[in-house]
Amino acid sequence: MERRAFRVSGFLILLVLVAAVGAAAAVDHTGVLVAVAATAAVLLMTGFTVVNPNQSRVVQFFGRYVGTIRTAGFHWTVPLSSKRSVSLRVRNFETARLKVSDADGNPVEIAAVVVWRVVDTFKASFGVDDHISYVAVQAEAAVRHLATSYPYETHDDGRTSLREGTAVSEELTVELSERAALAGVEVLESRITHLAYAPEIAQAMLARQQASAIVGARFKIVEGAVGMVQSALDRLRELEVVELDEERKAQMVANLLVVLCGDRNVQPVVNTGSLYS
Repeated sequence: MERRAFRVSGFLILLVLVAAVGAAAAVDHTGVLVAVAATAAVLLMTGFTVVNPNQSRVVQFFGRYVGTIRTAGFHWTVPLSSKRSVSLRVRNFETARLKVSDADGNPVEIAAVVVWRVVDTFKASFGVDDHISYVAVQAEAAVRHLATSYPYETHDDGRTSLREGTAVSEELTVELSERAALAGVEVLESRITHLAYAPEIAQAMLARQQASAIVGARFKIVEGAVGMVQSALDRLRELEVVELDEERKAQMVANLLVVLCGDRNVQPVVNTGSLYS
């Protein structure tokens, strides 16, 4: 786990070193004390480090993890230690367009963007080889797994599809957060940025979508037309405009449905005869 490293203000230590070397030079006329003080100063100067805003320094002393400095500024820490910079800034990564098969076996192209940041510098430095590459690989793996778990689109109620952005993005964020935790990374957000059928089946799927839309529209038209016909018959009966037997009702229903459900302009026909002749 990450812990705070020992640190002192770098300006304070620098002032002490300058004063110590100056005092040694003032009292020592042989130069021995000055040489010792200068050697000690050079040794202590290896503990100086600068931390920029939203950056951190992971301090190691001969392979041993000492701690992490997160405060921006000029600091002095353990001499002869190595100091590795780890960014704490928010980053984003966009996956390539991956070609995978969805839950129904249809080839689709999918891509996503992931927003993340480092929250544990110890895990980011020592938990994985390279936390940036780790996030990139895990993001693509999570997107592939998500694409194979859901269909591109659903025609039945109760199933979640890849086109439902909010639900799918939330699940992708949760799954990627679990994967990235090993690297000390927090996933802030993930979004699907590209989703389409693969080119080889895109035309066929477009035709199916158009056919489904036409069928759905026709269903609504017929449903509304039946209601209108029923309302017309009830109104005629209530107002006693005309008495219709069952055969005339059937003929009227057929004519109204043709008028209401047809996709072409109606051509009126004048009937000079009788329905029974």
